[in-house]
Parts: sequence; C-alpha cells; structure tokens
Amino acid sequence: MPRQLPVGEAVGLLNSAQPPLLLDVREPWEAGLARIATAGPQCLMPMGQVPERLAELDPSQSIVVYCHHGMRSLQVVAFLERQGFENVYNLAGGIEAWSVEVDPAVPRY
Repeated sequence: MPRQLPVGEAVGLLNSAQPPLLLDVREPWEAGLARIATAGPQCLMPMGQVPERLAELDPSQSIVVYCHHGMRSLQVVAFLERQGFENVYNLAGGIEAWSVEVDPAVPRY
C-alpha cells in the first residue's frame, strides 16, 4: 500500500534541511494554474511520462508525489514502489488539500 503523507506533515518535510523532491504529476496546464511553493527540488513530470522518464528520478532520494486530488499521484507512487523506489510518498488530497489546509493563496481549480 503506497504511503500517504498528510499535507500538515508534508510542510515540515518540505521545509527540512534535506527536503524531498516534490514531483508534480499533473499536466502542464494544471501546473500553470496552481503550484506548491517550496525552496526544495521540484519536478513536473505528467503521469503519462513517468515510465519513459524514470531514469530522471533517483531511487535513493525521498520523493513526495502530488496531483490535483491525490489519485494520479497514488498510482505513480505505487508504480515507483514496483520499480524499487523505497522513499516515495503520496501527498494525501493533492494540491487541493494543500490549498485548503496549508496555503489558501494557492488557487483552487
């Protein structure tokens, strides 16, 4: 079962001394509407591109995957785990939950 990371816990993790990669698996048009602001590493990799771009990801790095509501990212986390990634987490509720619970300045769509 893919690990779920509540948005409240994600804040601390993303602001830590060694933040995980924040992997956005939404489409570019969605990323243009709303993004999570963090100083840590980020990557936009739409869900459909993950298998062909897998080599761009470091299996030893912690990765927090997110999408709009958390369903696509949950599938990507499960896929990454099957590929041997051990430190991957699904941002529970996606950017929608982030906007509601953490940063209301992030537009909802």
